[in-house]
Amino acid sequence: MTRRGKSSGELAEAVRVEGILRRSRDLPAPRMAHVILIVAISCYVGITTLNILNAGVEGRGLAVALASLAAIFALQLSHSRPGARHAPTSRKVLTLGAQVALTYLPLITLKAQWGAMAGFLAGSLLLLLPPRLGWSLYGLVGVSMLVPALLEGMSALFTVYIVQTTLLTGLVTFGLSRLSELVRVLHESRGALTRAAVTRERLRFARDLHDLLGYSLSAIQLKGELIHRLIEAHPAKAKQEIEEVLAISRQSLADVRRVASGYRDMSLEEEIESARSVLSAAEVTAVTDIRLGPVSSPVDTVLATVLREAVTNILRHSRAGHCEISAVEKDGLVTLSVTNDGITEGYRDSSPHSGSGLGNLELRVRAVGGELLVEQAPGGLFRLVACVPADGDEDRESDESADEERVGAAI
Repeated sequence: MTRRGKSSGELAEAVRVEGILRRSRDLPAPRMAHVILIVAISCYVGITTLNILNAGVEGRGLAVALASLAAIFALQLSHSRPGARHAPTSRKVLTLGAQVALTYLPLITLKAQWGAMAGFLAGSLLLLLPPRLGWSLYGLVGVSMLVPALLEGMSALFTVYIVQTTLLTGLVTFGLSRLSELVRVLHESRGALTRAAVTRERLRFARDLHDLLGYSLSAIQLKGELIHRLIEAHPAKAKQEIEEVLAISRQSLADVRRVASGYRDMSLEEEIESARSVLSAAEVTAVTDIRLGPVSSPVDTVLATVLREAVTNILRHSRAGHCEISAVEKDGLVTLSVTNDGITEGYRDSSPHSGSGLGNLELRVRAVGGELLVEQAPGGLFRLVACVPADGDEDRESDESADEERVGAAI
């Protein structure tokens, strides 16, 4: 993979992770998700309790029914807890067997008033058993509710209602239990994901620095020791060695810049495709207007760098929902415009001349004869515009040292 493709891919991955983390903040807390599950189960138990009371059950029968309801409620909470499907098989067989007994035995006396409890059993089967077996038994539980309905001589409409209610209760129980677990896992993994991303980037940076600077720093150290020995006896030779050290140090600084920003040899069109993917992953609607002709390599690289920084700022420092990207060439002038509607009040780049800041972008745009404009438009819009000659070229020989000094100071 080329450095350009690798950089675009790494940015897309990093910002995609940023988008996931940002969206996860809108999810309910794990405790709230668990409370919602408990309330839903309690409502089903409450409805069954009201049906039993409405049927006129009294005395010992009522006490047994309420005790059975409490037992089913406790079993369902146990089956719905995170990680319950990983419990030992013996425990799952025991608790499911108890729930089967508490589901079907009261049907003998309570009949249809107890029918909702079969939905909990159906949900527990889905939660605790392998998918193929769980779904098969889930359907069997629903069909089993035809038996008490037929024995009581219920109408076809009420029979369908009992079966449908059982299956629906099972789906709701299963869905809320799994969602509660997923919310908990997501909140736990958010910190781990952030730490993993930081560690991965730290390792990449250390690896690249080792590969690029290991030889250069070793050479500078050796030549420094040589200069120390030659400076009195052979000043001319020492001067020559100093010039070589300066050349190595300038190359090392250029290598640091490549590691830190990776902006060279980039393509605007490839960066636009990456931006579409990144913005889509972050749920930002992107509208693009691309009308480009041939542009020089330095201009292509600078404009791609501007777009990358603009997209990164949108995702990290705004709450944008809509973004417009246009790259148009007219009369030998390429204009790149990035507009978004997510400006955040009070935000200001605290490091305007950092290697990834807008100040450094302005230096790069000016290096190819262009101009960078940043403005806040009415309606909470933020616009970044770069105008660059299509054939602009950077004088790499004459400006290399000054450019490296600027980037080196920023780093």
